[in-house]
Amino acid sequence: MPHLLIAGKIHPSGMALLKNAPGITYDYVEEVSEASYAPLISKADGLVIRTQPCSAATIALGTNLKIVSRHGVGYDTVDLAAVNARGIALAVCGDVNSVSVAEHSMMLILAATKQTVKADTSVRNSGWGWRNLLAAREVSGKNLFIIGYGRIGRHLARMASGFGMRIRAYDPYLEKAGWPTGDVTPVSSLEEGLRWADAVSVNVPHSGKALIGVDELAYMRPNAVLVNTARGGVIDEAALAVALQNGLIAGAGVDVFETEPPTQDNALFGLHNAILTPHIAGLTAECAERMAISSVQNALDFFNGCIDQNLVVNRAALKAAA
Repeated sequence: MPHLLIAGKIHPSGMALLKNAPGITYDYVEEVSEASYAPLISKADGLVIRTQPCSAATIALGTNLKIVSRHGVGYDTVDLAAVNARGIALAVCGDVNSVSVAEHSMMLILAATKQTVKADTSVRNSGWGWRNLLAAREVSGKNLFIIGYGRIGRHLARMASGFGMRIRAYDPYLEKAGWPTGDVTPVSSLEEGLRWADAVSVNVPHSGKALIGVDELAYMRPNAVLVNTARGGVIDEAALAVALQNGLIAGAGVDVFETEPPTQDNALFGLHNAILTPHIAGLTAECAERMAISSVQNALDFFNGCIDQNLVVNRAALKAAA
């Protein structure tokens, strides 16, 4: 009888699926921290985990562990080498959050361009005259550069086209595999896209180093806005803060941080032209329900021998361990 460990609070629909699954027992820890679930992992055959780390040390404690199912589409918090070495399956959710993240990206583009936070502050602090500065801009007819043209990028392109934006995209993977026919205008380099853009949205995984740093920010227009709903560290936060302070770009929307939660000494905190949100692009009520159901279903399907192999990110390790 498989025993699952649910690490982190998930939507009740996911728990209902688990409770109704025959032959399954489980532990449920609502706190989102590695320390909270590590003492229970030795009993677990499967782990459903939210955003907290799953380190090699904790994986080593899970002597019965056969699958780690991520409550999301990324897996950078899981020690991939450790699960590969043990032949432990690492599964992610399917297309559960792309619409939510794309909507958040569009919201940040609009908020940064329209200077929504400044407008709100002016009303609350008797600064009604701020409106006469004509600081807000329109997005209609402006250039949107999307970095990473996967599911999220494509949803964002569809939304932005509804606002009358001109869209170009950069994606080295599609450069090799082939771009969707007649969909969006591709660019061959970051520099080309950044120089062209009035708004930039980053929608790529973290590769281990910043994709947007001092040099890339210098390519951008002074009236441009930059939005990151991908991963912390994809944009160099210190370089972004300097660019915002010095007027190299007009504004930024940041949902993800190099350290989460960010500390009070984060350079972006004191900037009026930075809109900050707490890594919530994929945390709508609807998306949370889809992720809970998908992550639990992946674990159940694994033990029933019918997991969708396209959702297992380390199939080669499993074959090697077989």
